[in-house]
Amino acid sequence: MLQTPLNNRQSEAADTLAGPILILAGAGTGKTRVIVERIANLIKSGVAPEEILAITFTNKAAREMRERVIAKLRDLPEINFPISHQTVPVVETFHALAVRIIRENAEGLGLTKHFAIFDRSDSKAIIKDALRGLDFDPKQFDSSKILSAISRSKGEMVGPDDYEEKNGQSFFNKVVASVWRQYDIQLKKEKALDFDDLLSVCARLLSHPDIKARYQERFKYVHVDEYQDTNHAQFQIANFLAEKHRNICVVGDIDQNIYSWRGARLRNILDFEKDYPEAKIILLEENYRSTKTILDVANLIIEKNQFRKKKKLFTQNQTGEKISIFEPLDEMEEAEFVATKAKELIASGAEDNQIAVLYRANFQSRVLEEAFLSLSVPYQVLGTRFYERKEVKDVISYIKVAINAESLTDLKRVLNVPPRGIGKISILKILSGQAGSLSLKAKNGFAELEKILGEIREMIGKDKVSEIVKFIIKRAGIESELLKDEDSDRIENVRELVTLASRYNHIPSEEGIDQFLTDVSLLSDQDELDRPKNGVKLMTVHAAKGLEFDFVFISGLEEGLFPHRRHDEDFITEEEAEEERRLCYVALTRARKKLYLSYAQTRTLFGTKSINIPSEFILEIPDSFLERESGNYRTIRKPLLTIEF
Repeated sequence: MLQTPLNNRQSEAADTLAGPILILAGAGTGKTRVIVERIANLIKSGVAPEEILAITFTNKAAREMRERVIAKLRDLPEINFPISHQTVPVVETFHALAVRIIRENAEGLGLTKHFAIFDRSDSKAIIKDALRGLDFDPKQFDSSKILSAISRSKGEMVGPDDYEEKNGQSFFNKVVASVWRQYDIQLKKEKALDFDDLLSVCARLLSHPDIKARYQERFKYVHVDEYQDTNHAQFQIANFLAEKHRNICVVGDIDQNIYSWRGARLRNILDFEKDYPEAKIILLEENYRSTKTILDVANLIIEKNQFRKKKKLFTQNQTGEKISIFEPLDEMEEAEFVATKAKELIASGAEDNQIAVLYRANFQSRVLEEAFLSLSVPYQVLGTRFYERKEVKDVISYIKVAINAESLTDLKRVLNVPPRGIGKISILKILSGQAGSLSLKAKNGFAELEKILGEIREMIGKDKVSEIVKFIIKRAGIESELLKDEDSDRIENVRELVTLASRYNHIPSEEGIDQFLTDVSLLSDQDELDRPKNGVKLMTVHAAKGLEFDFVFISGLEEGLFPHRRHDEDFITEEEAEEERRLCYVALTRARKKLYLSYAQTRTLFGTKSINIPSEFILEIPDSFLERESGNYRTIRKPLLTIEF
């Protein structure tokens, strides 16, 4: 498909090759294309491809950008060298880049090259163990809340002692600090890092002058996408790399900063001109995605925010349809409306993959799923990650413990999967180094496991990644156990893992295994979209960031829900209010052709039915942009009890 020429501002951004540059790119303004064109221009000007770095936030974004860069370079007659994965710029997520740098310096950190990467479920399991070890009840203290506190502090480059001092002497904060210390001891024991360690450890590595100098010479041109979402550790990584040559190009949109809850610092992008006084600032405002109606409404919503750099999206696209609004009695009628309309759109020729239903909180998906099932509308919920399914994690743990015998978390996971006569007491003995005192049955089971792990070790370095995965599924008895249980979904999942692993077959075995395990550990909700599945997409607004669809439903636009207010608070701060408004702006600008908004007059939350008022975001939209939806959408359940007078 022929692309239209870059507009004037896009061209200016793509042609500015030296020095710091800040590209403020609104939603749908073609920022990825600008980065790709700029990288191509750098190479045309004589810069070696391997000296160019582009950092993104999701694996999906990194993969798409890498593919577009390769396609662009192959089409350029000026490029007179063969294009391969070894001769293209490095395009990685922050976490994947950190893994690369840490692996190259692992020995100095007391890690092996094959160090384990803990996902959130691994981390939560260790936090629960730490709570028990400190005589705290894991049921009393939410492991997710403790992990979030640790995660955010690590992103700010803060340790447990500083955390305890900085956050006061509350009992909860003392518990967090104590658990954190035990948690880090266990990570160190298993030669493992969690997601946040990847960033903080990488930033600390780059603070060493000799290491920093080495990577500054390797990456002389640095690009950072979604700069508004960087936390302190990510900010340090980017700026350490760019410190010498100052060839840093950051792209972002203040109006799409929606991750402060996980440490994103808005001031990183607001202060870019202070960090780089010589920076060139370019504003991208022409939107190529949405209709004029959608953009007019989005502009109206976001312009009320104070902490932003003013911009106004415009488009050459058509005016488009009005925005539909539906005001059901309750969440069940809302869900049936959404499912019915989606079904009608599909019947009229719309692709189900081009329809998305967005909501503010995960709990909203349940009633929506019920409606889609009742009306036989195909759907896919983003948020249930393939690689977090038990049977998939079991297979991956076999690989991880085979290459890192000190990964007790993975060993614990596979000891009795499938069952091999190793009970809970035997597991504790093995984990504490007392395997010699096992019963004969447990000893034989453990010996069989060690034999399997040894065979896997022998395959690594010789066999393709998919062959190793296939071997584990069959040799360990995982497939036969699932077949015995007649669990077709789980069987399909482990077989699908073989297919996904085959993507790494072109890479030498040991390197391929490392890359496979890294990617598995760092995948996000959006990566589920890469496993083709037909159906309307259901997801939170946060998960929808960076995506676009022809038709978008935004449900639950009620005060207290969207904008969101925690159930234990009566109000939200000005900063929180602005982030909620940015979140609404992100939701609106996911749509290309048509928007449907809805709010339920009543909704049952925490077992109590509440009466709602429409979100301020709905009330701010002029009637001239709206069309009211009507109809009876209460057919898939019994009507509410009526009282006759």
